[in-house]
Amino acid sequence: MASEIVHVSGHIIDSLILPKVLDEIMDLDGTFEILEIAVGKRKTDTSSARLRVHATSQRHLDHILKRLARLGAMPLHLRDVRLARAPKEGVFPGAFYSTTNLPTDIRFRGRWRPVQSIEMDCGIVVNPSTGAARCTPMTSIRKGDWVVCGVEGIKVTPLERARVAEVFQFMTSAVSSEKPKAQLIERLAREMRSIKRARQKILVVAGPAVVHTGSGPYLERLIKAGFVQVLFAGNGLATHDIESALYGTSLGVRLDRGVAVKDGHDHHMRAINTIRQLGGIRHAVRRRMLRRGIMHACVKRRVPFILTGSIRDDGPLPDVITDTLKAQEAMRKQIPGVGLALMIASTLHAIATGNMLPATVKTVCVDINPAVVTKLSDRGTFQGIGIVSDSESFLRELVRALRL
Repeated sequence: MASEIVHVSGHIIDSLILPKVLDEIMDLDGTFEILEIAVGKRKTDTSSARLRVHATSQRHLDHILKRLARLGAMPLHLRDVRLARAPKEGVFPGAFYSTTNLPTDIRFRGRWRPVQSIEMDCGIVVNPSTGAARCTPMTSIRKGDWVVCGVEGIKVTPLERARVAEVFQFMTSAVSSEKPKAQLIERLAREMRSIKRARQKILVVAGPAVVHTGSGPYLERLIKAGFVQVLFAGNGLATHDIESALYGTSLGVRLDRGVAVKDGHDHHMRAINTIRQLGGIRHAVRRRMLRRGIMHACVKRRVPFILTGSIRDDGPLPDVITDTLKAQEAMRKQIPGVGLALMIASTLHAIATGNMLPATVKTVCVDINPAVVTKLSDRGTFQGIGIVSDSESFLRELVRALRL
């Protein structure tokens, strides 16, 4: 038998962290003894507990401790992180630590140091000279980088339930089409105003259905009113937005009447060709060929937009980044400072963005399909909150709630 004493502290009772720790031990076929527990008596008080964890072998124990570390349970006897050099470019050492999206610190030379730019499914590279630690994707690893291995000396801080009332307490991650959407949207609008006042960024991730459903003008109004600081999308959203601005159609259907236009099926290709001829979206705006729409508003308001390509793209537009790794890099550069991510009718982009976001970023996913929010959560964005709604009615109500 192998054993280790672990310590967990914080709002571990009301945030259900301690029950999760105990469940994790039992689910992994370990056993535990509660050696000491101190429960806070007031809302501002924290609680703490010491447990002895038993396992059948040291390897079994190490596996349990690794899982407990992600809940904030730390061994009583602290050790520094173990580092190993990357064997080649784009390759982690075999025992590398795979990150979560939760706030993470490492213990290096006896001091706790925060890991910068945390996101899930990456590694941690440490500069031995300064002790600086940075979350680093596999593709950015260089031969000889010092990479954190194992689970020793790693502290993960789980998200706790807020001790003071805040807007996002009205939502839970459960997905239902029967929630009172008007109330949810009113409170979301309140949160967006708060984020804006705090000078944090609001990131919008939008799919082409925003244009197809006729809700593009609402997103355009959000951008013009300063409620969008970054836009992530694909070739589809930008193409159909520009098609709508140039021809009044989306996929050849008149947005004002909902009827197909003769030969309208080629409008999106003509829109792409026009922008390619002009050298890009920004050039089209400057030359006044593009005078309205989501992309026009982004250029006029100097809102950065990252358009990412896919195998099914037509054209694509010259502004679309077709190299996936370069697109990821461009998206990562826009993540710092984001306080709220609003994902609308975009399954693949929502999941891709969710993978890059720290768990501390408030995330709202809006889709007519409840499975989209479930997929987002299943892939690790557990802080994502779902609103089941079509994009047109959601954006219309959000604009109304913001009084735009």
